Amino acid sequence: MGAAPAPGIAVTGLWKKVGRLFTGGAVDTVKLEAVQRMLVEADFGVAATNETVEKLSRADTVDQASLERIIVEELGPAATPLARAAEPPTVIVIFGVNGTGKTTSVAKLAKLLQREGRSVLLAAADTFRAGATEQLKVWADRLNAPFVGASHRGDPAAVAFDAVEAATTRGVDTVLVDTAGRLHTDERLREELKKVVRVVGKRQAGAPHESLLVLDATVGQNAVRQAEAFAAAVPLTGLVIAKLDGTAKGGSVVALRRAVQVPIRFLGTGETLDDLELFDPVVFAHRLVSG
Repeated sequence: MGAAPAPGIAVTGLWKKVGRLFTGGAVDTVKLEAVQRMLVEADFGVAATNETVEKLSRADTVDQASLERIIVEELGPAATPLARAAEPPTVIVIFGVNGTGKTTSVAKLAKLLQREGRSVLLAAADTFRAGATEQLKVWADRLNAPFVGASHRGDPAAVAFDAVEAATTRGVDTVLVDTAGRLHTDERLREELKKVVRVVGKRQAGAPHESLLVLDATVGQNAVRQAEAFAAAVPLTGLVIAKLDGTAKGGSVVALRRAVQVPIRFLGTGETLDDLELFDPVVFAHRLVSG
């Protein structure tokens, strides 16, 4: 529980606020109501806030360690390694609203997989946003990774299919498919994403082997609504929480984990390609509480 905050991550330091309430005396309604306000301000959301306060009310001792333990319980298990196809390539599809850091997260994930010795092909299936294909191509060049894209307003599912085909031909281990990121309320987008999922599944057995949703930690409860909408449209296997270096409201991570029954897999902690880390609930809870 003694892990230090990672460079660049802004954390709330909850115990610096909450701890003052419990320096002496019994736990009472007034103190718990104050904790409730602090958790809501830290973007825990109503459900996670109420559960945390209820558990604190039953604790024999309220201290930093007990608050960390409760948050660890709510965050769920540590991240597991990404799935690998029995027969390459492994296909990983990445979803998310524009502006969440989705395309940058794709590049960071590619770099992480390369460090693990895996070869990666990047596929630009976001053909809706002007410049999206070019942006991912720049990352592919920096990573010295093969790339498959299409013209503006091309068929995203065709791009994904061609990418899997190219990876198979070239003997590439993993395909990362960057999908379109219009608003999560866009029905056409949801149908487009479902088609991408269907098409890669027809081309490669078991694909997509991972479906990751990128969410922006700085938008608070709006990220929860995005997660719920995407989870209803496509089968998700994990969450990537981006921009944790830009927010002091890390409680949104707890709210997200409670809102959708999908494990948190990665945290984006900075601007560089190396700023992506496997999610560890114990380490994260310590950062959140201790500051």
